[in-house]
Amino acid sequence: MGDKAFGIDEKVLGAYAAEVRDVVDIGAELAIVIGGGNIFRGVNNATKGMTRSHADYMGMLATMINAMALQDALEQAGIHTRLQSSLNMDEIAEPFIRRRALRHLEKGRVVIFGAGTGNPYFTTDTAAALRALEMDADVILKGTRVDGVYSADPEKDVHAKRYRSINGEEIISRDLKVMDMTAFTLCKESQVPIIVFNMDSGGNLARIAQGEPIGTLVHWDRSKETELA
Repeated sequence: MGDKAFGIDEKVLGAYAAEVRDVVDIGAELAIVIGGGNIFRGVNNATKGMTRSHADYMGMLATMINAMALQDALEQAGIHTRLQSSLNMDEIAEPFIRRRALRHLEKGRVVIFGAGTGNPYFTTDTAAALRALEMDADVILKGTRVDGVYSADPEKDVHAKRYRSINGEEIISRDLKVMDMTAFTLCKESQVPIIVFNMDSGGNLARIAQGEPIGTLVHWDRSKETELA
């Protein structure tokens, strides 16, 4: 969205494509789950009073618009991609098939997952956690506008402190807004770590892929103490 009220900023799209290309060049296997808030904002007023299920399906279509835009930007950057959708859209995307997605990753393609889980009442966070588990991912990278997990909302509280690493149980008990509870529960049950980082800071994605301590690591090891940055 960039500085726009809604829609897609081609400069931001190009920057994201460059970030992904750097990770691919390192040799990492990368799958992407993308949201649709920047598109959905354009029709948000029309959804007031609408049934939740209907509005959620509209949100899934918004993610597909973003997914198609990102796919084109990646292909123009010389990256081989595959777009898979949780809803049947045969003309523009493959249906989500786990083994096919894994094979694409093995062949060095970036797989983009659109349309969330394909079900209303589930967020993009939940879709990301679900796909990560299905792809046997080593880690979930949650790109946001802030550079990690804070003790309070850093956009509202100037005294908020950033964590270098924190146990997921503490995030749940302190009700820190990182991911929704369904997504967090999936990660907890499978012990999948999460790295929360600023996606708009150039080079962060590649640095994380190379093992640098960027953002906040959310782990499930009770023997590790919480670390402030």
